[in-house]
Amino acid sequence: MVWLRRTTHYLFIVVVAVNSTLLTINAGDYIFYTDWMWTSFVVFSISQSTMLAVGAIYYKLFTGVPGTATYYATIMTIYTWVAKGAWFGLGYPYDFVTVPVWIPSAMLLDLTYWATRRNKHAAIIIGGTLVGLSLPIFNMINLLLIRDPLEMAFKYPRPTLPPYMTPIEPQVGKFYNSPVALGSGAGAVLSVPIAALGAKLNTWTYRWMAA
Repeated sequence: MVWLRRTTHYLFIVVVAVNSTLLTINAGDYIFYTDWMWTSFVVFSISQSTMLAVGAIYYKLFTGVPGTATYYATIMTIYTWVAKGAWFGLGYPYDFVTVPVWIPSAMLLDLTYWATRRNKHAAIIIGGTLVGLSLPIFNMINLLLIRDPLEMAFKYPRPTLPPYMTPIEPQVGKFYNSPVALGSGAGAVLSVPIAALGAKLNTWTYRWMAA
């Protein structure tokens, strides 16, 4: 039943990639509002680093090929650019949807897997940590290259939400001063067990298909 096992794996990969994109869209509602302020950015960093880790590890261990995580991140990037193009086609400005930066972090994961001679545990521990540490940094750089997020949020509110969900200007620095540091720290800690979960899902899938 090799064909059934392979079909199940590929279907799961597609489902994970699609749902990863949906998670991106809904992580603190940051992508449509582009209101990457402190709280939203930390929520975004944790959700995106863990999501990337679980999907990339699963896909990578299925193929056993370094470079698979980068391919996975590229799929999500393409999905989000399609969403960006759709909103742009509806008349919204180019900066209304900001596409996250997944690919560099996925490349670090691939590099770890390749440098450790395809060691699964090194990929989980070292690669997962690198994903959690690097993703907030790359995305904050990305954020600095676009127009003022709050201006975009209030000028072009998301039309599908009721008025009471209109974004409220956050109190910057009220709880903490560095969203990148907090996002990187939390992401580095959480990405490792989530990456281990992705590896375990791979094993469970094989066992289920072999039963």
